[in-house]
Amino acid sequence: MHFIQNNLGLVVLVIVSGLLIFWPMVNRRISGIKEVGILEATQLINHHDALVLDVREDQEYSAGRVPHSRHIPLRQLPGRLHELEKFKNKPIIAICRSGSRSGHGCSVLRKNGFEQVYNLSGGMISWQQANMPVEHK
Repeated sequence: MHFIQNNLGLVVLVIVSGLLIFWPMVNRRISGIKEVGILEATQLINHHDALVLDVREDQEYSAGRVPHSRHIPLRQLPGRLHELEKFKNKPIIAICRSGSRSGHGCSVLRKNGFEQVYNLSGGMISWQQANMPVEHK
């Protein structure tokens, strides 16, 4: 107790840091966004004709992407949702570099009536680490 009183600023900093680290994960659970790993994602792609939606920036997408993925940068997603209307009742796997931006993309999709939305855990980093195919232009 004496330590806490003498180091209140440090204790508050640790608590706030912890909240910032875990908030995205908690927020995704609350919003109904499911995280999938590489195995689940490939099963959704192969057996349920899931769309892979890449929300990275143009230069990132050009450097390498999941084969047959659709590219809509996150900042453009709200204005381009009409391009995804035919996938409203199909699984959509959102992907970015690490899984953070795609989580936000999933939230945008869910708020606009897309029901089967998944975030690829670890993004392109984990896709490439698992030696999955990558297209280059």
